[in-house]
Amino acid sequence: MTDRLPEGWELVVGLEVHCELATATKLFCGCPNAFGEEPNTNVCPVCLGLPGSLPVLNRRAVELAMRIGVALRCSIEPSVFHRKNYFYPDMPKDFQISQYDAPINRGGRLELPDGSVIGVERAHLEEDTGKTTHVGGTGRIGGADYALVDYNRSGVPLVEIVSAPDIRSSAQAHAYASELRAILVASGASDGRMEEGSMRVDANVSVRRTGEPFGTRCEIKNLNSLRSLVRAIEHEAARQVALVQAGGTVVQETRHWDEGEGRTLSMRSKEEANDYRYFPEPDLVPLAPDERWRSEVAASLPPLPAGRRAVLAGLFGGSPTQAQLDQIRSVVTSDLDRVVAGAVAKGAPAALALARTANEVAANAERAADLDLDGFSRLLLLEAGGELGATQAKAVLSELLERGGDPTAIAKSMGFESMDEGELREVVARVVAELPEEWDKFLAGDSKVQGALIGAVMRATSNSANGKAVTEELARMRSEARGAS
Repeated sequence: MTDRLPEGWELVVGLEVHCELATATKLFCGCPNAFGEEPNTNVCPVCLGLPGSLPVLNRRAVELAMRIGVALRCSIEPSVFHRKNYFYPDMPKDFQISQYDAPINRGGRLELPDGSVIGVERAHLEEDTGKTTHVGGTGRIGGADYALVDYNRSGVPLVEIVSAPDIRSSAQAHAYASELRAILVASGASDGRMEEGSMRVDANVSVRRTGEPFGTRCEIKNLNSLRSLVRAIEHEAARQVALVQAGGTVVQETRHWDEGEGRTLSMRSKEEANDYRYFPEPDLVPLAPDERWRSEVAASLPPLPAGRRAVLAGLFGGSPTQAQLDQIRSVVTSDLDRVVAGAVAKGAPAALALARTANEVAANAERAADLDLDGFSRLLLLEAGGELGATQAKAVLSELLERGGDPTAIAKSMGFESMDEGELREVVARVVAELPEEWDKFLAGDSKVQGALIGAVMRATSNSANGKAVTEELARMRSEARGAS
């Protein structure tokens, strides 16, 4: 990821993240909140905005919104619902019930894994719109033959999380959106499935010469993957710099990201708040959670990713290597940190437990929930003690994930019993005699050929040799050979 801006230019980004809440029903009615249903089946007079229908606020949606506020260290405040008026086919009432100047969550912060902090201005409740599909042509409104509207999503509860304009690179935007998604999932507030539209990102992008005030921003709408987020920010920043350097002026507008063409396209001039003619929703009373309710919600919040990463880092004395930090982030994101912590609690080495979980267990994540931690920890101890080589241990782990069982018995059934020391020495000596060029390079200090020698021994023993023991025998033979010369 690189923003590729010329010397003396700075990127300024703020993100607006819309996340659908994991409720059973919609925000103001009893229709199911379910993805992938037959179009226009999860609808009723309320979410279709039919005359005479009245909204009733979903208590669970409020609790999940407060969870998000607590997780982002926001102040949870009394809030008021407003009508945000606009006229799109996917908004059947011709207005959206949202929160305007009195949001439920205000003034938070999100600390990224690298320690940088991004401010959170607000995280407010609102209802989602329906979904319009443009059919034929380019798939965009201008070139389509006709449009289809599905109102199943209309009225689904959303929280819109608005960051401060604190983001200074596409990589930092990626890290922010990734960490925020992990928090939403861990808190139980949302499933965060960008591919299903449960989490959508709008990016406000501007550029400025270093030290100057903020430039004019453009909003890029509905980015549905982290890859698209990064590419769109980088393209838009480069476009704005080129425009200004050519003597042009950036116009505040909403732009569409075309993934296929790799560029942003103008959609419409950017609306301001007064364009929406906000006014208080007359059918809903102000929302004012009391202290008891806020405390109950805060207490219900499960451990969040940052705290879970800190727990795993503590297994390494608080100073894991960069590679281990990357593995820690991976296993927490995959919700596999319990596997690492559980194995270590049963005596397994932390580094080995982390490595096997981040790689082999994560690759078979659908079976990880059934992994017996007793068996897993015993397998790791067999590998750490030299009774199984790395390749052998991975093969046993695959069987353990697939069918369970005792790792020692599995290893025996696979023919992975430890070789006799004398037998191993004979095999290594034979391999060395068959590979004189590699052996001469190894004696001369070329460590690159060690892998080839070990591989040859493993093939000669049908992988029954222990890699650690082979390495030790090669080192012994080299020391002996050098001493003789």
